[in-house]
Amino acid sequence: MSFPLILLIDDDPSITASLSLLLKQAGYQSVCAAAPAQALALLEKERFGLILQDMNFSRQTTGEEGMALLQQLKEQYPQLPVILMTAWGSIELAVRGVKAGAADFITKPWTNEQLVQAVKTALSLAATEHGQAGVPTREDLDRRWDFSKVIGRDPRLLRVLEVAGRVSATDASVLLTGESGTGKDEIAEVLFRNSQRRTGPFVKVNLGGISATLFESEMFGHVKGAFTDAHQNRQGRFELAHGGTIFLDEIGDLDPGCQVKLLRVLQDRTFEVLGSSRTRAVDVRVISATNRNLAELVEKGEFREDLLYRLNLIALHLPPLRERREDVPLLARHFVRQLGQVYRRGELEIDEGALHWLQGLDWPGNIRQLRQVIERSVLMSSAGPLQRADLELAMEMQPEERARGQLPSPGSMTLDQMEERMIRQCLTHYEGNLSRVAEALGLSRAALYRRLEKYGIEP
Repeated sequence: MSFPLILLIDDDPSITASLSLLLKQAGYQSVCAAAPAQALALLEKERFGLILQDMNFSRQTTGEEGMALLQQLKEQYPQLPVILMTAWGSIELAVRGVKAGAADFITKPWTNEQLVQAVKTALSLAATEHGQAGVPTREDLDRRWDFSKVIGRDPRLLRVLEVAGRVSATDASVLLTGESGTGKDEIAEVLFRNSQRRTGPFVKVNLGGISATLFESEMFGHVKGAFTDAHQNRQGRFELAHGGTIFLDEIGDLDPGCQVKLLRVLQDRTFEVLGSSRTRAVDVRVISATNRNLAELVEKGEFREDLLYRLNLIALHLPPLRERREDVPLLARHFVRQLGQVYRRGELEIDEGALHWLQGLDWPGNIRQLRQVIERSVLMSSAGPLQRADLELAMEMQPEERARGQLPSPGSMTLDQMEERMIRQCLTHYEGNLSRVAEALGLSRAALYRRLEKYGIEP
């Protein structure tokens, strides 16, 4: 197997010598250039698979030389991946580079494992871009990858599955976006099941359920005595995911202070256990998900732009169920069969008229809401196939908007009972998203956590 030739562009000969040796040990051949003009001349003579490029080539430290070269490279060689090299203090500059078309950025000083992995990932992603131009069939996809737990044939879904299949073999970070209930966790599992890390751990973390004060302990672990209640050592989620994949759900709800701590581990692939000064290396593939618009949060100053570009090397947007109506009957039949077995209803079926009725609904709660309606129908219906009437009754049992304005009669509830009821209703309405619940109730997250503990409510 032949490896692509790599072009190293840096005016420091000690840097290019170190990179050449490191890449040679990893099986790659490289050619060095000390200035942009020399690099462009080499590109006219040789065919390269990747460029590793510094951002400064003189005494200037603004990075403008590097940005100018990057722009020229993307104009002349748009398919050639470029990885930028910059100091940690110039992360903002690196983000500008990613916006301009760079595949990734490495901070100096780098770790050898991190750099080699970045090279492998960029080359793998570049190779995936030579795939089919048209929309693949579901049968084609199923022959190539394991999508057994994903139901649907809509072209929008098939496009998502195709990209997921292609990037699953890489270690590229993937950001999954879409409304609540669209199946982001299922796609995360698809990426894991089809990856080279599938024999390793798959650790799911709901960041919306972790308070800022517990973030370091939960994510990086702690040693005994690190704080008052630390009675024994505890492994963090990143350590548990070592050698496998970590899935960071509700990434948009992460506290700004915690975003900085997460960025460092994603950047360096190192962390420190709370209460310990020893730095530990971690080998993980990162998948994240959110139902929020991170670009808007960046504009508002609520989400770090550099963290966003670390997370979304590949971005996959899952369409809402109302945009893939042809998949509603497939999903409904699947849930009926599945829940029929769970509730010992045998070979339970669903009437064609009922399927047609389901297909005409908008499903604001998406696939999750559809499953809940089917489950209620299975529980309440009598023998025989599920009918439209069974489904309509199940829909009527869902919380209705009209009930929000109704207050209990005087003397029927205490203030504590009313507060508990409102918190539970908000948790249901926002599907457990604690940031949204706190915002809706006018509470801080800390205040909401105190009330959850007070009323014994599991988030």
